[in-house]
Formats: sequence, structure tokens, C-alpha cells
Amino acid sequence: NFLAVPVVVWVLTAIFPQSPPILSGVCLVLLTPCIDYVIVFTQLGKGNERLILASTPVLFAVQMVLLPLYLWLFIGKEVIGAVHAGPFLEAFSLLIAVPLLAAVMTQLWADKKPAGEKVLEWTAWLPVPFMALVLLAVVATQIGKVINDADIIIRVLPIYLLFLLIMPFVSRFIAYAFRLDTGEGRALIFSTGTRNSLAVLPLALALPDAWAPLAAAVIVTQTIVELIGELVYIKAVPGWLLK
Repeated sequence: NFLAVPVVVWVLTAIFPQSPPILSGVCLVLLTPCIDYVIVFTQLGKGNERLILASTPVLFAVQMVLLPLYLWLFIGKEVIGAVHAGPFLEAFSLLIAVPLLAAVMTQLWADKKPAGEKVLEWTAWLPVPFMALVLLAVVATQIGKVINDADIIIRVLPIYLLFLLIMPFVSRFIAYAFRLDTGEGRALIFSTGTRNSLAVLPLALALPDAWAPLAAAVIVTQTIVELIGELVYIKAVPGWLLK
């Protein structure tokens, strides 16, 4: 995830160069592995979804640490002047860290108290409809920007499509090189191909006004392309790429 993906993204953005605001959105979304609905798609694709679930905290922590470095490496000095720590920290704290902390506390409560375990069991079905509602809300609020900036969006589509096409083969090679079993290999394919659009969108909206609308539209576009690609993945990965 953290070695192969940046190389592929660097190659694609070199072939299809973008302005700094658009490149910021592309980097935000493509350089951060998904930690939510990738679990569902991995299960549908007959991969080891428990492995993805177990690695979620590590993926989340490492990507947030590396993201500033990625932005600096890919965009350069422009990102230093445009990105301010305050809005990023506020968005990260309120929209990412606080819900994550609440989830951890709920899990600890369920481990120690029967009442907490009952609450956890009762709410176990909520992530799926909530995720669907979040996706619907995100797309609905940003689709106008995507349509208005259609000429810009067209320029980033090749990056997203090629990324979805290339990463399964890169992941297949890594799975072979490290002798991963079938379930682990499929999980790796889904993890490298699925990006963290929902978590980084608040960070994109915290960018300066000149950057935020374009970055957000670019991220939402990736989400739409990716969801279509996942429908192909769940058939192609177990049926052809890694039987």
C-alpha cells in the first residue's frame, strides 16, 4: 500500500500532469488506502476480510502520518503556502479522530460489560445503511461541482481508470513475491485498489477556498469511478486474477 501505490500514482500524474489544486485532490484520495467499505468489498470478492479489518488501525494511523509528506513530495512548495495546519487539524479531530475514539471506547465497554456487548450487537447492522447514506450525501452535495467542472474532471478520469486497472496486477505480483495465500492476496488487491475518499474529503474541504472546490470534486469523481470498478473487482479478482 505505502510503497507500490505512490510509485504508480507518481507515474500516472507524470503522464497526465495536473494543476496543484487538482493534484492535491488526486493525491489526497489515491495515496490513502480505504479503511471502511473495502472490508465489505473484500468479503464479496472472497478475500480475507478479517485481515483487512485487523489492519484498519495501522492503515489509518500510517496514512495520516505520511499524507503531509506525500503532498509535499507530489506537489512541492505550492502546498506549503496553500495548506494550513489549523483547518486540517480541526477536520481531522472532529470528523475522524473523535468518531474513531468513540468506536474504541464502545468496543472496550462491550468487552467489559454485558450491557455494552448488547449495545454493540444491536448496532452491528448500522454501518451498512450509514455508509450508504454517507456515500449518497457526499455525492449529492458535490455532484453539482463535478458537473460544473466537467472539463477538469475529464482530465483526471484516465488517472483513476488506469489506477484501477494497474493496481490489481501490481498487487498480484506482490502477493506472489511474498507468498501470500489466496485470501490474503485478494485482500491485498482490494486494499491497494480501494481508496479512502470518505475520510480525506473533510481534509480537502479544509483546503483554502481556491483549492477546496476543485479538490472535493476530484475526490468525489474518484468515488464514483471506484464504486463502479469495485463491481468489476468482486467478479474478476476471484474468478480470473487470483482463483
